Amino acid sequence: MTARLTITDLDAQRPHLVAQTAELLYAGLRGRTDAWPNLAAARQEVLESLEPGRISRILLEPSGNVIGWIGGQSQYDGRVWELHPLVVAESHRRRGLGRALVNDIEQLVAQRGALTLWVGSDDERYETTLGGADLYADVPGAIQGVRNLKGHPYEFYLKAGFTIVGVLPDANGRGKPDIFLAKRLHS
Repeated sequence: MTARLTITDLDAQRPHLVAQTAELLYAGLRGRTDAWPNLAAARQEVLESLEPGRISRILLEPSGNVIGWIGGQSQYDGRVWELHPLVVAESHRRRGLGRALVNDIEQLVAQRGALTLWVGSDDERYETTLGGADLYADVPGAIQGVRNLKGHPYEFYLKAGFTIVGVLPDANGRGKPDIFLAKRLHS
């Protein structure tokens, strides 16, 4: 990440940045998930990320435009944090910016006493060998043999030090699992 980019807290006092973040979420994950079918749903997700006890961080270009966003929420009395969501503008991907956002949230939650950071990475578009399969027949075997077929982001998380710790079969409909990845944090 270049020194000119800035990671900072998102807050409701900067409505133009909230709007940009919602637009980034909607545009950046359109076609990959059904979670935010329109801009209003994306805006609601951004606003929920601003609730007390949550983390909402944005990556800004020198011009002040939002090009990345990461959120986190505490679970298990703060020992575990869920990374949700993570998005980087398509034009800025594969430059280490997603990794910089993950590193930033890792440091923040570790300072708050977290031991583990986890993320769910849905496979709604059959982008892995887990999608479209009956996972109940052999969940451990399916996880062990997982392969990326169409650029699913689970490999990004593996490269960032996460491990696949499970799947929830049919989480998004029959044959559309959620892939759970987790990482032990060092404080």
